[in-house]
Amino acid sequence: MKVVWRDLITVLTEDEVLDKGFSRAKKAADRVDDPVKVFRVRKQLTRMVQTAADVMSQYLEDTEKSWPSLDRMPLFDKSMVDACVGCDDYRHHLSMLGWGAKQMRKIAKQNAAKIIRSARFEVMHDARKEAYGRLSSIMRRLGPSLQWLHESRLVLRKLPVIDQVCPTIVVCGAPNVGKSAFISTLSSGNMEVNHYPFTTKQLHVGHFKHRRVPHQMVDTPGLLDRPMDDRNAIELQAIAAIQHVGSLCIFLMDISEKCGTSIEDQNNLLNEVKALLPEIDMIVVVSKADLMEPLPDNWDAVQQFESEWDGEGEPNLPVLIDEEGCVTISAQEEVGVIALRLEMVRRCKANMVDDPMSLPEGWHRQS
Repeated sequence: MKVVWRDLITVLTEDEVLDKGFSRAKKAADRVDDPVKVFRVRKQLTRMVQTAADVMSQYLEDTEKSWPSLDRMPLFDKSMVDACVGCDDYRHHLSMLGWGAKQMRKIAKQNAAKIIRSARFEVMHDARKEAYGRLSSIMRRLGPSLQWLHESRLVLRKLPVIDQVCPTIVVCGAPNVGKSAFISTLSSGNMEVNHYPFTTKQLHVGHFKHRRVPHQMVDTPGLLDRPMDDRNAIELQAIAAIQHVGSLCIFLMDISEKCGTSIEDQNNLLNEVKALLPEIDMIVVVSKADLMEPLPDNWDAVQQFESEWDGEGEPNLPVLIDEEGCVTISAQEEVGVIALRLEMVRRCKANMVDDPMSLPEGWHRQS
């Protein structure tokens, strides 16, 4: 099931839900007409209690159902929820709405029965007041859950929509190594690029097409070389991406260390990412080739190949190689970028799942 977080509807506050229920109850009572006063009052108060409970419980149930189920989510989306707001809190606060709806229907049934069984106006009004008081008490208990859902909605709406059927290239690395510039060059993603660490505050998705096949590129926040328990929510989002959605992983390195992270720390991070992704194909790419002195030996050859390629056929463009024999690119000068993109397409195609029994989770439900 593809999760589209931006479709989540606004969550009302406890006071807004109470106002909605009680105002609808008053309107329902005003529509009652009976010439016998005792019957008229009985019907009015019964309808008020039932309508208030029905309106509020229905809203709670609809809100609970409108939020995606964790049990049906792909692993990526579930990991993102855990990183951003916490799966345990997600389950708890949604289950509170279901509990509150059941309690409200029970209250309405009990107090409506008291009104129906009595012919005394005082008893009827007391039963209605009791019902309203109990309904209000339930809403007070649900207030923190509604507030949590409201705040979480604002966070979750910013999460990207990733189609797990399409080839996905996850770009990761230390902060400020040029990931956003790299993806902006290769795809439609208009990333924010600045010269300070952690420019990317959340995951961004860029797209490009090759032979009408859409490819997704996921720009992850910079990872730091530190224990998993010490990572913040931004880093956990990146880990969720590289663990669960990548057809191919591009690990960017900055050997100039101008990113602010030493080569040693970048290599430690690379080893950690390899441990997280033992079965995912990975290309280690050294960024900012234009800052190398001297420039890579095949710089001119690659630049010429890329300038002459017309986008047709399946050319064997050489990737840009630095003096250490590593793949490299210059997003600033746009050299080595096209060659690397074609190499990524080839790798993604080679990594495609041909076994229909191993298709991505929930593929048949995706629209």
